[in-house]
Amino acid sequence: MSVDGEVGRLITEADEPGWEVDPDDEWGVAVVATVGRQLKLRREAVGMRAGEFGKAVGYGEDLVYKIEAGKRIPRPEYLYKADEVLGAGGLIAATWEAVKKVRYPKKVRDLADMEAKAVEIGVYVCNSINGLLQTPEHARVAFESRQPPYPQAEVERLVAARVARQSIFERDPSPALGFVLEETLLRRPLGGTMVWRRQLERLLEVGRLRNVTLQVMPTRVEVHPGLDGRIELLKFADGTATGRSDGAFNGRPVSDPRQVHILELRYGTIRAQALAPRESLAFIEQLLGEK
Repeated sequence: MSVDGEVGRLITEADEPGWEVDPDDEWGVAVVATVGRQLKLRREAVGMRAGEFGKAVGYGEDLVYKIEAGKRIPRPEYLYKADEVLGAGGLIAATWEAVKKVRYPKKVRDLADMEAKAVEIGVYVCNSINGLLQTPEHARVAFESRQPPYPQAEVERLVAARVARQSIFERDPSPALGFVLEETLLRRPLGGTMVWRRQLERLLEVGRLRNVTLQVMPTRVEVHPGLDGRIELLKFADGTATGRSDGAFNGRPVSDPRQVHILELRYGTIRAQALAPRESLAFIEQLLGEK
């Protein structure tokens, strides 16, 4: 029987922060409700009570009811065990492919969908390390620092969504990825020395990938086109592109070729003013050696 740490103790809602359903996410609500109904119908079809089924899968009865009512997002372990207990032949386990997307906020899903389709991505950031580059520990500290503070369950949900986006590095064929980071970001020990060091090590790992260009913008560069904020550019296989900049077009995503061209010019100038990729990796290695 699946338990949470202590033998014989069933997993309860308190053990699973971050698996609530966002009531404003219509698609997500529909997916979880549909899966919940399937679970309930199959449980009743084999003549199992909720409490009995919960013990079989290692979950408390109250949590079983909430999952079946579409009020909680089931974890993959729950679905896999339910599939086995109910003899569903893989049909319940297969629902995880749709369910796993529900846990992530809609705006994150939309961004991840666009990144998954892009053949080229270019990003400049000035206030934080881009989410595609963050370690889970760095992401957690960054979310926990927000004011007003997020509930811890929401923090865990956002961290999971950010880490999930990083599957882009495993795509085949690989997209061309370019990142320009401000030197000051690399010097700030967010989360403490160990979290900071692991983040720098992660940057080195990613920066050495053949499809990734990682550059550092030195603090000594007094003026560049990114002083107004981040710039993001995504290009697709059909020749179209979209972009966004905090300092242009009111921060809205744009796809008009003339507007995208403006962002391309700004991003190109930023890359030209930043350290070359090899120099950037050497700079990060030097930072690691200082502490």
